[in-house]
Amino acid sequence: MLQLAVVEVTDARPHAPEYDAYTRGMTRRTVADAAILGWDARLLTAERLGTDGLLDATESADAIVIMGGEDIAPEFYGGQSGYEGEGHHYRTADAAELALVRRAALRATPVLGICRGHQVINVAFGGTLVQHMEETGHRLTDLPVEYTLVEHPVSLERSSTLALRLGEHVTVQSGHHQVIDRPGPGLRAVGWSHDGHIEAVEHDILPITGVQWHPEAPMAPVDQLERLLDGLEREALRQLAA
Repeated sequence: MLQLAVVEVTDARPHAPEYDAYTRGMTRRTVADAAILGWDARLLTAERLGTDGLLDATESADAIVIMGGEDIAPEFYGGQSGYEGEGHHYRTADAAELALVRRAALRATPVLGICRGHQVINVAFGGTLVQHMEETGHRLTDLPVEYTLVEHPVSLERSSTLALRLGEHVTVQSGHHQVIDRPGPGLRAVGWSHDGHIEAVEHDILPITGVQWHPEAPMAPVDQLERLLDGLEREALRQLAA
């Protein structure tokens, strides 16, 4: 049985209980769906474990999923504090997840990043972020958290692995105010939203993929998460056979 590490930012948000419950619900769905598909799926909390603890806990992982959550602290990608929409940061989790992606790159461990996880991948490779988008169409504000996600189309590059798994045109659920600005070295943009923002990246040679949207959201297409997890399994088996 392949071991999947599902990494969340934190397991305690006393300042935002509704957001915490909604976010952790999607994380629990990811773990549960992975288990149904045959993974030995383990949920790990980056803020609680820290860098050394997270690296130790994922030492034998065959693949990794980095989940969504809060903005990465701007000092990790050369940004400035005080930007519009800036919220609570979990710097211990940021450092731990960035270290995890960098070790995965050295070992060719398959990684899937979702929303924040997609941005973590980019920052780990030296990329930058747009700190706040003025455009609408990627999330709803001033509504209960369960209504913040927006449905919109994404176009995937025909030759990309994601297009082979999901098709060239997909409908997604997203809820974010930051996006990738400059992809890090080795990463290439393979997916774009209706307004031209980067929605997906793949590494040129490593089994590392990021999607800005939420395939694990309650209203996401029913098989979207399953197809992405199936892709991770194929990559993990390929690495074991190498």
